[in-house]
Amino acid sequence: MSPREQLCVYGRRAVELGLVIGTSGNLSVRQGDLVAVTPSGVALDRLTPEMCPVVDMDGHLVEGDLQPSSETPMHLAVYASTAAQAVVHTHSVFGTVVATTMTELPPIHYNTLLLGGTVRVAPYATYGTPELAANVRAALDGRQAALMANHGGVTIGATLEQAFEATRLLEWLCEVYVRALGVGRPAVLTPEQLDAVVERAFDPPHFPRRPAGR
Repeated sequence: MSPREQLCVYGRRAVELGLVIGTSGNLSVRQGDLVAVTPSGVALDRLTPEMCPVVDMDGHLVEGDLQPSSETPMHLAVYASTAAQAVVHTHSVFGTVVATTMTELPPIHYNTLLLGGTVRVAPYATYGTPELAANVRAALDGRQAALMANHGGVTIGATLEQAFEATRLLEWLCEVYVRALGVGRPAVLTPEQLDAVVERAFDPPHFPRRPAGR
């Protein structure tokens, strides 16, 4: 499947899962020195491959008739500073709630480690600006996910599938946190508890073999 076809598939999934609304949100896939990105002003569930522009790493349009997403500078900044090959940006409900009220999403579940640890909230800046791109790049340092203050979330991955699954996990973690706040004060895992999870992941238990003949 070509990068532009992938954008159509995962764009539809983002809409179906309620991760975006209207024409909000954008996705991109890097292939060498070119980046296929969703276009500006088009709902993600209405995309066709030919609608998706292709730009070079400087943001110059290489292929396509529509203008690339206004968030393309952020995508390019991420590619320039990480090994990511795909970026997903959404305006999901719970992610945006946390991004509007917190400076970080604390590790309330050990699956936070799958995103690299505590999810940082990048300081607010106007969409499509170099300031926002710089803020997101800093918030993603050593992470697969970040939130953007009063805006939404962004995730990265080696593939678009990986980046999209990171988005789903980010939204789940944000929802758990928000719902937990409605019950009481959520318990946050300590660094020692998180270290224990990492150690267990790299040292799986060895179960004894069943005796022969049983």
